[in-house]
Amino acid sequence: MLIEVAYTSRSASPTVGPSSEGEQSPTPNDPNALVAETRQTDFWFGDGNIILLADNVAFKVHRGNLERHSDVFQDLMSIPQPADVAMFEDCHIIELHDSPADLWYLLKAIYDGLYFKQLSASDFNNIAAVLRLSTKYFIEHLRERCVSRLMIDWPCTLASWDSREVEATDPFGRYSPRARFAHPILIINFAREMGITNVLPCAFYDLCRYGPSKIVAGVLKSRSDPGPIKTKSKPSAADQEVAPVQLSLDDLRIALLGRERAQRVVASFIEEELSNREPAEDCHNRDNDGGRACRESFYFIMLNLLRSVGGLANGRDCDPLFTLAQAADMMSRADFSDGTQLCSLKICSACKMDLAQAVKAARERVWLQIPTWFGMEDYSGAPCVSKVITP
Repeated sequence: MLIEVAYTSRSASPTVGPSSEGEQSPTPNDPNALVAETRQTDFWFGDGNIILLADNVAFKVHRGNLERHSDVFQDLMSIPQPADVAMFEDCHIIELHDSPADLWYLLKAIYDGLYFKQLSASDFNNIAAVLRLSTKYFIEHLRERCVSRLMIDWPCTLASWDSREVEATDPFGRYSPRARFAHPILIINFAREMGITNVLPCAFYDLCRYGPSKIVAGVLKSRSDPGPIKTKSKPSAADQEVAPVQLSLDDLRIALLGRERAQRVVASFIEEELSNREPAEDCHNRDNDGGRACRESFYFIMLNLLRSVGGLANGRDCDPLFTLAQAADMMSRADFSDGTQLCSLKICSACKMDLAQAVKAARERVWLQIPTWFGMEDYSGAPCVSKVITP
């Protein structure tokens, strides 16, 4: 990996403060060079002994702390420097070709630790920044922490996925995934950038629950988000504009074809498990009109699942794992109406257990199939090299 860092020389010093046309940019030895607007007060320590400069944003930090966490910084700072290396307040200036916001998050993690007190979608900017730079500068413990945090939101087991979905549902039953998890398009693009493929199956599955038009449109994001960087200058109109973040054409194709596969799952389950389903062998209602009550319950469940196939119920279009779970939940609900009062289905316990086992097995099969819907071998995210994705 090529690490783009450089000590700044006096003869070719960067412009580190605002200057008008025709004025000479101040040199780093000029006490006015690193004007207050360029210094990040969160990481401008009076006893700091090294200055990191990223895109005209300066951080005065401690060399020993950087060296302790990163072999890359340790090697960089051990290189003897020529006499003309730029300095400010007796500190060498190192110019980094990184985003100032990313560097801020990395320094925050180094100095204060990396904690996520309440898991939310806003954690993603922090995770992405620290993971990007901890990978670049070989800070393994921070990289591992970020990957572990990503796997909480984009897991590889069905049990963890179900826990994730509970987290995104409030006590009133409202499902709000985007308050809890970053948009899957952001995750997919970042995973491609960093080569973290084991989050891709879940991210694609989450994305396929959107309608095709929303998948194609992408997610809106500010063109220039300063993140935690503090500045006194007013953002320009261009910086305040939002623009769509979209999938690559290859990933868009993968998402749409995978969505088609997901849509077929519930229809297949209805055909195989509910259409003309016979009562269980030990059905308690078998002697009462041949188990009619249980047959009617199966039919009622089937009708409700058909509504879910069309995305008419619960606003969860193309979510077979949720729809199948609903089939099991319906057998225990008591909020149905018979026209005069609330009631539950009249399905017997034997038929209820029999159908619950069928639902459980179907969900487990679906979970194992999800990576293949999106052209992957398994939850490692490795591509299916021997198969061509076709509708």
